[in-house]
Amino acid sequence: MSIRVVVAEDEAIIRLDLTETLREEGYDVVGETGRGDRALEMIRELKPDLAILDVKMPGMDGLEVARHVGDERICGVLVLTAFSQREIIEQARDAGALAYLVKPYQKSDLIPAIEVAIGRFRELQALTGHVDALGEQLEARKAIDKAKGRLIDEFGMKEQDAFSFIQRTAMKDRTRMRDVAERILAGELQP
Repeated sequence: MSIRVVVAEDEAIIRLDLTETLREEGYDVVGETGRGDRALEMIRELKPDLAILDVKMPGMDGLEVARHVGDERICGVLVLTAFSQREIIEQARDAGALAYLVKPYQKSDLIPAIEVAIGRFRELQALTGHVDALGEQLEARKAIDKAKGRLIDEFGMKEQDAFSFIQRTAMKDRTRMRDVAERILAGELQP
């Protein structure tokens, strides 16, 4: 499966050159525009693997687009700009850019920058998934502990018996222990 890219560059000649280079290298350019606001619409609609954004564009600048794309975790972002000042680089990083390339760029620099941006985005997705799973486990643990506490306080059960009741009920009902705990906490289930 080829990597899908949206290109947003307001200088038509650079945009065409970039698009052609990407296609020659086997990337699938699914959208291209010279406006930042249109780029954000395209990225939200097309959900590419990567967005290549120029910093200075009409409608919305590339850093603002990068900020939205990063906040929404849509795809990796490579910022392309004529400016190499440290301040612009830091702004790009803070906006969520995962790689940065200064114009005029060399083809030999473009492909590694793309691969870095995509690789970093995939790492962030994996970490986010891991954090979400840990958050879910923590919430489940809290609900189960509260339900055990209710069973102990209201029904005089021992802690191990309360845990066993939740576990057995989940197995019998073929549901998660968290679901059983929430039914206990809602007063829908008693031993």
